[in-house]
Amino acid sequence: MKAETTNADDFSAFLDRLGRLPTGFSRGIYEGSPYGVTIDRSTGWTKLFARELGGREIVSFNLYQTPAGEVHLRPCEMSSAKVIDFVRGFSADTAGWRNTTRWPLGGVDRP
Repeated sequence: MKAETTNADDFSAFLDRLGRLPTGFSRGIYEGSPYGVTIDRSTGWTKLFARELGGREIVSFNLYQTPAGEVHLRPCEMSSAKVIDFVRGFSADTAGWRNTTRWPLGGVDRP
């Protein structure tokens, strides 16, 4: 979805997908490019920051849920459509960096 406006189904799919992404740092792929993504969560608040590894693209937003159940998406200097597209299209590496990255000495997995 590239339009500035979003429909309820797109936003619902975005929220569902965001809820399934891992909290903390993960690596993954979006539109064929590698990304590093950090997601922080707290009661009523979610923050995502993503950077294209070896590239220039950044995706960042805050998502708030009020006690009344209203949800507010606040992209950081980009369109809502861009962050919704990213979350819906990002594929996290479920194996995690701990299993794929080795310390420079001794070939021991990172703690």
